[in-house]
Amino acid sequence: MRRLTVGLALLSSLVSLPWLGARADSGSGEPAARDGGRGTNVLIVGVDSRTGLSAAEKRRLNVGGEGCDCTDVMMLVHLSEDQQRASVVSIPRDSYVEYAAPAGSTAPARWGKINGAYKIGRGPMAVRTVEKATGLRIDHYLETGFTGFEQTVDNLGGATVCTEKPLKDENSGLDVTAGTHRLDGNGALRYARARHIDRPGDLGRVRRQQRLLAEMLEDLTVRGALADPARAAHTARTLLTSVRTDEATGLDDLVRIGWSLGRLPADRTEFTTVPIAHFDHRVPGVGSTLLWHTARSRALWDALRADRPVTGDTRILPVPETRAETNPAGIAVRVDDAAVAEALRRTRFAVTDTSASAPSVRPAGPPVITYPAGREEDASTLAAALPGARLRPASGGGSVFEVAVGSEPVTVKTVTYDRNVADGAPATADHLRCADTPAAHLARDF
Repeated sequence: MRRLTVGLALLSSLVSLPWLGARADSGSGEPAARDGGRGTNVLIVGVDSRTGLSAAEKRRLNVGGEGCDCTDVMMLVHLSEDQQRASVVSIPRDSYVEYAAPAGSTAPARWGKINGAYKIGRGPMAVRTVEKATGLRIDHYLETGFTGFEQTVDNLGGATVCTEKPLKDENSGLDVTAGTHRLDGNGALRYARARHIDRPGDLGRVRRQQRLLAEMLEDLTVRGALADPARAAHTARTLLTSVRTDEATGLDDLVRIGWSLGRLPADRTEFTTVPIAHFDHRVPGVGSTLLWHTARSRALWDALRADRPVTGDTRILPVPETRAETNPAGIAVRVDDAAVAEALRRTRFAVTDTSASAPSVRPAGPPVITYPAGREEDASTLAAALPGARLRPASGGGSVFEVAVGSEPVTVKTVTYDRNVADGAPATADHLRCADTPAAHLARDF
């Protein structure tokens, strides 16, 4: 029993309270996707519920308020048939999908957020809805809780997280400084639940969960928690105390799958999020939802069904000629040349034409971009649209970028911003982990 047994438990621990009686088998109602492809698919979900938590536990976990009795996190783990690759796909909870029909129902199909399927028919409905939306067969289903995640991380000696900026989210209780930290279970839960930090929203949170999982798997290996069958079995037994499985999933299944993942290097474990086309699709009575990108999400499910890797597949994530790391629409630019201003406006920068006050004699050289301190990523986006331009940090404050055109001809390129790149592009575990830092030298936050 090796890393998948551990990985499944860790993935499950990013979620909520246990469910009882759900099965991966569809049972009555709509049939499961029996042509769902090769390999093995495991659905890990969690329920946003505070049922059973005392007031003291809610305060400790920083999970006040009412739960929605819906899935808060969904991850689909695909294990290749040849046991040479694992792909972890995060399914955002606000995804707008058509629900599977309840068992025995002849009512018209309903649409809603994918996290609402659980409330309609518990685990079996969540499974059937994911099968309906993806076309994949779900072989196994796991679920656990807030306290389970806390206990898991504590039992494993903590979790490593790293950040270039301070992270603070009052809703989850997260408060860490820039750098690399060793968190206890409570701190790791706050990190995994945070939605109101950079990157904001569920997609940013999902990417942080993916990073956390990649770090924990690596840490278990480095510390020898999976070094031999006895230690691996002990680790698995500890983790599985906080994980519930459906009736179709037994310890033998986890052992078989775990043996496969235990031999995979980090560059053969992929993480991605379903590609999104619309990040704020408003539906009366439902609210703000996420619309999957039709062609690209279909390419993702097709790749998994065909047992192909998702990283590097340009059908899932096309490679634009000139990629923008940040959204041009959020970059206010003052440009002292009318033609350049209009060209940048067409590529969606927020442009103000200041050509009326431009110097009569242009300075020698290429355009110069003067950018506000702390806006280096936005400066790179603007520089990508103006190849050859020189970057110069502003000496004072302000939030506006200045482009001063020189004597040399200016080329303006159309840049392509894709939020999916920032928040969920396919990546292997070795690209998501922190830089190697000996655990003994990490700042401990507990």
